[in-house]
Amino acid sequence: MTKADIVERIHQKIGLTKKESAEMVESVFSIIKSTLENGEKIKIAGFGNFVVKQKADRRGRNPQTGETITITARRILTFKPSQVLKSAINSDIEAA
Repeated sequence: MTKADIVERIHQKIGLTKKESAEMVESVFSIIKSTLENGEKIKIAGFGNFVVKQKADRRGRNPQTGETITITARRILTFKPSQVLKSAINSDIEAA
């Protein structure tokens, strides 16, 4: 599913114009992005949690040369789905 697909579904379900739907989607994504950039956690009930975690420097190896290198510290984004989302995804498997 693409951003355009999300806009289209909002347009169909709520009845907003496509332009208004696109602005709404852009606003939501912008808020999520800026919140995560600030290192804050996002918790959406019934969906899951987005968390930015800090990874420290670590030693690694270049697989082509075998040379030891330092992998620099960085921030990573993790997503942990809620039990409600997990259940919804797996409900088809359990029914089969």
